[in-house]
Amino acid sequence: MSTSSPPAESRVRVPGRLGPAFITAALVFGPGSVTTASSMGAEFAYDLVWVPVIATVLMLCFVDLSVRIGLTTDTGPIGTVSRRMGRVVGVLVGLGAFAVTASFQAGNSVGTGAAGNVLFGGSTAVFAAVFTLAAIGFLWLRSFYKYLERTMIVIILVMLVIFVVTAVVSAPDLGALVAGLVPSVPTGSSAVVVSAVATTFSVVGAFYQIQLVREKGWGVDDYQVARRDAVVGTLILGTLSTVIMIAAAAVLNPAGLSVTSPADMATILEPAIGQWATVLFALGLWAAAFSSLIGNSTIGGSMLAGALGIEAGGLESKRVKLCITLVLVLGGVVAVAFGGIPVQLILTAQAVTILLVPLIGVVLVALSRHRDRGALRLRTPQLVLAVIGVLFLTLLAVTYVRNLL
Repeated sequence: MSTSSPPAESRVRVPGRLGPAFITAALVFGPGSVTTASSMGAEFAYDLVWVPVIATVLMLCFVDLSVRIGLTTDTGPIGTVSRRMGRVVGVLVGLGAFAVTASFQAGNSVGTGAAGNVLFGGSTAVFAAVFTLAAIGFLWLRSFYKYLERTMIVIILVMLVIFVVTAVVSAPDLGALVAGLVPSVPTGSSAVVVSAVATTFSVVGAFYQIQLVREKGWGVDDYQVARRDAVVGTLILGTLSTVIMIAAAAVLNPAGLSVTSPADMATILEPAIGQWATVLFALGLWAAAFSSLIGNSTIGGSMLAGALGIEAGGLESKRVKLCITLVLVLGGVVAVAFGGIPVQLILTAQAVTILLVPLIGVVLVALSRHRDRGALRLRTPQLVLAVIGVLFLTLLAVTYVRNLL
């Protein structure tokens, strides 16, 4: 195919010089990210500050791969994979990504409910149902991508302010913070390190950047703008995890407190910082949960549509929106029915994620090196980092399988 931008009629340009990577950051950073970062800081203080830094570097690399692919293809993510690697691989990636997002969607619904409970009291399940219905209504707005982009930019910036302020007022130990940038793996930290990397280095989230830059209407000539957007959005994603970890290290670790849910962090902060901090953190938690509720379902529904061969039209297609609605409904029903996330669902999500992401990593590297990329074809220096990322993902999958055996 030609390496020039797809025909103008296939791209409706959305105004603004930022957007797609902010959506990716908002959908990747959810309640699980808050819980993991809080747990790391509470248990290991500042020793693991280096983890989100490394994860952010790998995420930067893979988001850029997807930007290069998205700017030089004339079809959606699954269609692009199917064209170059066969329909079987495309369907496998699409259904796998759908399974991952659908499995985690209940956690996002519960997260919005938990934040509502902290802010207003009442039933977590009721709030989860209300916010799920609100997300479905938002999805069916006209020009969904335009509203999605604007909403996610606002949410991600609000979260950034909230969590940075929380970290600053918690008065961290700057010397220990700097020392924590030197990689070390304290005894008993291996599992949480893996979880922390996975919450920032989301290959499924990076993969969906292919569709997001297409929805933006960008072409090959917009690479520098798209790359700047990718860098800014991904750096914010890494910063969010880091500052939450810092706040937990400063407040929770000295007191010997632990975190088992994202709402715990909001409640625990109150004695040390004040009630206003609890409300502020709960607002940040709601923003993280609601943005992931919408964004995660958007990925899952779009990937399902791709696997079914109906992804044409992108986020404005009614068939794609129906697939996204299915993911939202599944997550909401599980959250309301169980009042939480069933352990078996968590284990299933982890298994599918660990086994699928190395395949998506390989697919992204292969597509980014294909001649279709033209002037945007991935060069050797970044290829080395991408291969390291794939090897890391493969190591996680092997470790997971060994633990099962």
